[in-house]
Amino acid sequence: MQYRTGPLQHTPTVVKNLVIINAIVFGVMLISGGIFLGIPLTTTLGLHYIGGPAFEPWQLISHMFMHGGIGHIFMNMFGLFMLGSPLEYHWGSKRFLNFYLLCGLGGAALNMGVQAWEYNQLAELMSVADIEQVREQGRIALVNLWRGGEGFGDAAMNEMAAILFTPMVGASGAIFGILAAFGILYPNVELMIIFFPVPIKAKWFVLLYAAYETYAGFAGLMGSGSDNVAHFAHLGGGLMGLVLALLWRRRLSPWN
Repeated sequence: MQYRTGPLQHTPTVVKNLVIINAIVFGVMLISGGIFLGIPLTTTLGLHYIGGPAFEPWQLISHMFMHGGIGHIFMNMFGLFMLGSPLEYHWGSKRFLNFYLLCGLGGAALNMGVQAWEYNQLAELMSVADIEQVREQGRIALVNLWRGGEGFGDAAMNEMAAILFTPMVGASGAIFGILAAFGILYPNVELMIIFFPVPIKAKWFVLLYAAYETYAGFAGLMGSGSDNVAHFAHLGGGLMGLVLALLWRRRLSPWN
């Protein structure tokens, strides 16, 4: 009797378990409608601005296992499966898991650094009373704004409410770290991207993607419109992945 083996049976341990955990969490989100045992999952587990009233320490890790839609989780898990597997085989499971989490934290750190800059810029335009009102009532005003209302009726207050109460979700910071490390370790491997069906070497793809993320991130800051994507989280994860890959490559070199 013969048995067919599925792709996950040949996938390294950490990558396989990360894919499974993310799939389970996303499944719970879909089945429960986002509220599980009375807990609003995105609000509780998504990462909020560290200086805001909605922030909790566990969100630094939990946000990496939350996703905003099928396309979001599919692209992240596809990248994890295709690019993360060679890295786990190369480094080993323990080092790869540390790498994955550190890249996710790197993405969160840069994103929150940018948020802090935005918050301070807005705070200079507002009174102390207005700031306190946003911190106390911002979530309600933001929901009103999403439903077509005026929120606070003031642009600066609405923007501050969005910073404080819009959670960031997704493993994209960690995935961009994986992409950066793959470009360092396997620069000349040709990648065939789903939305760009032309072979391109990993090193060039990483550079092009980083250039796009930089442009999109600063375009959002300059008021050219937001696409609701945390581009600086992607860049932060990529930078962390770049640094770790270069550092570990040097330490693992037989010449050192």
